[in-house]
Amino acid sequence: MIALLLIDIQNDFCAGGTLAVPDGDAVVPVANALCARYELVVATRDWHPASHLSFARNHPGRNPYELSELDGLPQVLWPPHCVQGTAGAEFHPELDVSRVAQVFFKGTDERIDSYSGFFDNGHRKATGLGDYLRQAGVTRVVVLGLATDYCVKWTALDARQLGLDVQVVVDGCRGVGLNPADVPEALLELRAAGVRLVQSAELD
Repeated sequence: MIALLLIDIQNDFCAGGTLAVPDGDAVVPVANALCARYELVVATRDWHPASHLSFARNHPGRNPYELSELDGLPQVLWPPHCVQGTAGAEFHPELDVSRVAQVFFKGTDERIDSYSGFFDNGHRKATGLGDYLRQAGVTRVVVLGLATDYCVKWTALDARQLGLDVQVVVDGCRGVGLNPADVPEALLELRAAGVRLVQSAELD
């Protein structure tokens, strides 16, 4: 079975959000078009407590987008985003969630960030997504959403590590791009890991 994974298509990552990804809204029509084509659609959501230690405001004297360390791992300090129970944490209002069978929440532990839909950044805890897909008999995942150079990349890499065939829909993703090379380098890393980079029109 093939599963479509919608990664963090949430208000805070789209226009007007606290961590808006450039042109992030453009992934919504691609996601909606593909939702109708797959039997199993799964979504992830960033779901941070307000006290999350990836937020720059929780480190006095530090600014958003500075590099730091969190629980022994390198960490970008982000503006507060996708805080539990806020409008920014909701799915984009134009995203068709009627076909979404299951939502997996990530980033709920204030002590460690979670870019991947499968694990936190230290691979210390699983979200349950891997078990869910295995029990459903999924062998291939089609991944799109936000953002190419963070949550999409790490979700796709973890899916490969779990033995899944992975396709990333490039026109269904947008990147943060803190540095100009971040998105191109993420795509190279994905390709090197055996991820197939495709356009939505190529999917069968």
